[in-house]
Amino acid sequence: MNDDGSFSKFIEIIKDFTKNSSRGACKTKTKYRCLEVLRLALELEVEFVEIELQVAFDAGLTDFLNKRSTSKIIVSSYVNSGRPSKEKLGNLIACLQSTGADIIKLVVDTVYITDVAPVFDMFTHCQVPLIARAVGDRGLISQLLGPKFGAFLVCGSLGNTSIPGLPPLVSIKQVYKLECINSNTKVFGLISNPVGHSKGPLLHNHAFRHTQYNGIYVPMLVDDINEFFRIYSCTDFAGFSVGIPHKEAAVRCCDEVHPLAKSIGAVNTIIRRPTDGKLVGYNTDCEASITAIEDALRERHVTNGAASLDSPIAGKVFVLVGAGGAGRALAFGAKSRGARVVIFNQRSKALAQAVSGEALPYECLDTFRAENGMILANASSVGMQPNSDQTPVSKEALEHYQLVFDAVYTPRSTRLLREAAEVGAIVVSGVEMFVRQALGQFKLFTGGLGISLTYR
Repeated sequence: MNDDGSFSKFIEIIKDFTKNSSRGACKTKTKYRCLEVLRLALELEVEFVEIELQVAFDAGLTDFLNKRSTSKIIVSSYVNSGRPSKEKLGNLIACLQSTGADIIKLVVDTVYITDVAPVFDMFTHCQVPLIARAVGDRGLISQLLGPKFGAFLVCGSLGNTSIPGLPPLVSIKQVYKLECINSNTKVFGLISNPVGHSKGPLLHNHAFRHTQYNGIYVPMLVDDINEFFRIYSCTDFAGFSVGIPHKEAAVRCCDEVHPLAKSIGAVNTIIRRPTDGKLVGYNTDCEASITAIEDALRERHVTNGAASLDSPIAGKVFVLVGAGGAGRALAFGAKSRGARVVIFNQRSKALAQAVSGEALPYECLDTFRAENGMILANASSVGMQPNSDQTPVSKEALEHYQLVFDAVYTPRSTRLLREAAEVGAIVVSGVEMFVRQALGQFKLFTGGLGISLTYR
């Protein structure tokens, strides 16, 4: 790490040396082998040699530290017993430092993403450089945000190998550009579960660099959104996208909610206001989805015959599948344009009433024939990877729709959209909605910096 807090290079090879046996003759043999390998590594001037804490105590590092030439010794400890407190981690840090190591390393099991917060706190307690890693999918931010909080280095996976909690080295270098991150970097991220499908890091991190804004956008696998905001309350965590299944619950987490988001009852963007730290909720899904549909209809020069209304969906039957956060945004957006909204989710009668529409059982979707030339919008997760062979509507039923929109964008071409195109319908990918809502979020994140729709 440089003096300004930024990373200047990637260390791709490190000698990992730990004890893996602790019983009887095996313990004695392992200890002897450990000491011999340690001596050899130091003689060969290996740049970094990592040894486990207990081995360090057994070996007595002082003699080796005095004899080495250029090698740096890392002493590590793996905490895998429950969720360690800040106090326990602080005591462990002190113990690791007492060995005389040049660098110390802490590896901690995580159950929730909030378990990573005490790990970040440890950087302020260290008198020597610290490497910290939180294991598991919910610990991914320990590596992506490590440079901001003072990590000596971060770890990544090689090639196509997927290791929970470890970002691929290629994404560290090309997507997140961790060498550009420093203590002043503002943190943004997607709060969702699941979160691995999101393309948000690709768009937002590229946009930050394009506008020279000092920010990073990371995936955040969150189980309890209320607890997340209670723990990550500092102003460094400046803004959030909100995804499945938290968009409706996010409204209650906000100190203030924009009128549109309040009427929809769902938030997909939260900003921590820098002046007072209050959380302010917005909804960029609504305009993003509806304008994507309108633009696709206009491109085909389709009108609905109502000359006094400028929206091409005015007066049309707007069939909606799914009534979560994205579904609510679509329903209110369609209503605002004068469409007749029909929601295929009988438990959503309150939503249907709010948009002057109707709610019907999902089982009736395939046989629904209100008119030809309807619009279909899928706001459910049906068809999302890894279940990309699924579709919410049969191919035969799609013949009655003029346009089919799918909010799912992984894969980009879902089964629903492929079959809709085959029967001649206009198709609109969820990518269109994603890009538009993300650009709206980016403007909120950065206090007004805008990027045009041609930036993709």
